[in-house]
Amino acid sequence: MGPITSGDVRLALQEEGDPARPTILLIHGYPDTRRVWDDVAERLRDRFHVVRYDVRGAGESTAPADRRHYTFDHLAADLTAVLDAIGEPLVHLVGHDWGSIQGWEALGRPAVAERVASFTTIGGPGLDQAAHFMRYGTRRAALGQLARSWYIGAFRMPVVPELVWKVLSRRLLDGSMSLGSGTPARTLPSDARNGLQLYRANMFGRLSRPEDPGVHVPVQLIEATGDIYVSAGLLASLERWAPEFWHRKVAAGHWVQRSHPDVIARMIGEFVLSIEGERPARELRRARRDDARKPYKDTLVVITGAGSGIGRATARAFAAHGADVICADLDRKAAAETAEGIERAYPVAAVPYELDVSDAGRMEAFAAWVREHHGVPDVVVNNAGVAVAGPILEHSLDDWRRIIDVNLWGVVHGCRLFAQQMVERGEGGHIVNIASLAAFAPSRLLPAYSVSKAAVKSLSDVLRAELAGHGIGVSAICPGFVSTNIARNAVFVGALDRTPAVQALERRSYPPERVAAHILRAVHRNEAVVPVNAEGKIGYALSRISPGAMRVLARVLRNP
Repeated sequence: MGPITSGDVRLALQEEGDPARPTILLIHGYPDTRRVWDDVAERLRDRFHVVRYDVRGAGESTAPADRRHYTFDHLAADLTAVLDAIGEPLVHLVGHDWGSIQGWEALGRPAVAERVASFTTIGGPGLDQAAHFMRYGTRRAALGQLARSWYIGAFRMPVVPELVWKVLSRRLLDGSMSLGSGTPARTLPSDARNGLQLYRANMFGRLSRPEDPGVHVPVQLIEATGDIYVSAGLLASLERWAPEFWHRKVAAGHWVQRSHPDVIARMIGEFVLSIEGERPARELRRARRDDARKPYKDTLVVITGAGSGIGRATARAFAAHGADVICADLDRKAAAETAEGIERAYPVAAVPYELDVSDAGRMEAFAAWVREHHGVPDVVVNNAGVAVAGPILEHSLDDWRRIIDVNLWGVVHGCRLFAQQMVERGEGGHIVNIASLAAFAPSRLLPAYSVSKAAVKSLSDVLRAELAGHGIGVSAICPGFVSTNIARNAVFVGALDRTPAVQALERRSYPPERVAAHILRAVHRNEAVVPVNAEGKIGYALSRISPGAMRVLARVLRNP
């Protein structure tokens, strides 16, 4: 597909893939060229017909003779000329930055909208939508967006922006690709200067006199959560302007299609195929905005130790809020009972799986099985645990190995394997590690258990710091005494008597369902450390205020 004309400009078009397949039309932003889409187009062209073009004044397209001819009317005429050249009845439009602004504007024109099957917007709301947000949003939100948009006023100044580009362009040339713009070095100075007219010809007129912000095609918003130019509040407000709206997030900066091409290509492809009639991917179903949705509908949750206690209660709680759950446990019968009870009670999928979390090979096989048969999980709850009670000198090496293998290595395996899947998917997620009051309240009654749970909390802190940049949350849940079977199933060594410990937990009467409620809230709020129940909260506070007091308590506390 060669160059085409639109008025007095010549537009450079690039076509890839089979024209018989659904057509995706990519529009770039400022100061980019069509090259900003190189990596995404490479990943789409085997399954789709991909078309992109340099907008007027950018890349290999010519600039208009009259510098005022950068208005939306001229840009819409260019888009219409491209659609005519493509010749398809319907295309799937994708815009980034100013390409997205153009897309919103063009879809408000019936002659264009009737030729577009869907719209994916990245990094740029329409000016009509932005104007409505600035007028009717909260003052704080509006001021926050104004602070991010400082450059718009600067670009309106005469002469100065051109001089700045002339002075700085030589320094920016070598760094333009690393910045993500994808603008070829030889055209960056002219592209940047020409593109200033987009702001001067359109911004203030439309922002001061907005038109109807509504569009009438399905819209997918891909939010780059690290974009410094557009606020999350402004992007969230776009939902009201489309009849069907999907909102997906990627932990990345403004040029997300350069930094995360695999993720962006997958998101675009999934959306296009769903509009074309294929069953949407689970991640896409979850991204659809619907006020009637349960909060965890189309969410996949993996829970270890789900056969009883906190694990079973957590599985049921997530299922009650719409999630599909995978119930893993060393006791296959218990896992099956949990799954069967969930499917009888709720309209979700619950799958049992027999699993020894201490076995690295089995954990790797389990993670691979989950991904192959169910997809990447959105939430992983590393809950499986065992206890050995009694004096530390009475603990055998086998006791220590069992505690560390299950309580620590089981969590390490779950974090390592599923976090890697979440990072590769690029759509965030959450990992919950069940620690304990014992993590910060050392006990002579549970020495190995305390060591393992302290390590789990520390692991959670380290992992949370590492995964934050990928949009993945990590929470350490630290319950106090909970009425579960852990004491009945624990190994007691030395002269320590099992009966008082079991009776003490029964008298405490703190049900695991309340711990499950804290877990769901921690995921929703992305909380780091969650002490649960009175003794958990008191112990956590005291450990921070007076670690010495906790050491004294460790000496004086004996068998219940």
